[in-house]
Amino acid sequence: MTSVSRATRAIPEKDFQRQVLALAKLRGWRTAHFRPAQKASGEWRTPVSGDGKGFPDTILIRGSRLAIAELKSESGRVATEQRAWLDAWRATGAEVYVWRPSDFAIIEEALR
Repeated sequence: MTSVSRATRAIPEKDFQRQVLALAKLRGWRTAHFRPAQKASGEWRTPVSGDGKGFPDTILIRGSRLAIAELKSESGRVATEQRAWLDAWRATGAEVYVWRPSDFAIIEEALR
């Protein structure tokens, strides 16, 4: 394994998220990402209503393109609720992605 691939593998999801959002902004996309907040109890939650559990990490819009991306670490798994949301978005005709740090060349192409 090269040092580059080792570094890619070790990138925390929040840093990966920042990289994707920065690239999208550079390429003219409007972006949305909802971060969790820490409750007084110390528990982390992303406040949502309705069917929000599993809602995708990132929504990207540019012109007539709508892209939905779930970002995962190299070893992260897509949860059942996340898969249901991604399938629902895909059914609308939106571009739907599950991206990992090692996919950065693919991400660059998708956001061109």
